[in-house]
Amino acid sequence: MYKVGITGGIASGKTTICKIFELLGIPVYYADDRAKQLMTASKVIKHQIITLFGTEAYFKNGRLNRKYIGSIAFNDPPILKKLNAIVHPAVIQDGHDWFEKLKDVPYALKEAALLIESGSYKSLDKTIVVTCPEEIRLLRAAKRDKAKVTDIKSRMQNQMPDAERIKYADYIINNDGKDLLIPQILHIHQQILAESKQNG
Repeated sequence: MYKVGITGGIASGKTTICKIFELLGIPVYYADDRAKQLMTASKVIKHQIITLFGTEAYFKNGRLNRKYIGSIAFNDPPILKKLNAIVHPAVIQDGHDWFEKLKDVPYALKEAALLIESGSYKSLDKTIVVTCPEEIRLLRAAKRDKAKVTDIKSRMQNQMPDAERIKYADYIINNDGKDLLIPQILHIHQQILAESKQNG
């Protein structure tokens, strides 16, 4: 199975781009969504998160209190590092298992905000980086998450800047609203199809 990672900063448009790949018949593993599911479903992870954040980390109905965890973790780098050490290995293994089950597709995507920071890009064949100016991402994220710009900025500070992320890119998609997305995606899709055949 030819494995391709896709990453980018907060509100860079990764999900929208992944949906277009899905329309082309390419399966997508959404690592951040799976992380949230595993943080609720896995008793081991749940116990570790409660140990780190206290019982307030979960609502009485068992759902993850993302706002509470985020308010602490994104303002305390050592705590964020501990949280990532709990969640990232589980997500990497879960993603590996997902890829292993796929059949009859030329390649598949793994979408993750911290694809590079977590080191999971190393287990993939290629990496797509979605770029977008910070000021556009700030406005998008604040509107989407109904959050304060200052809160979004603190989250951004815990992520790699685009200039650094690009160093790991095999392909770049510019999502600043000026360059059309679909032609960029189709071009990359054709390149990956050709490479996956060569390496298949």
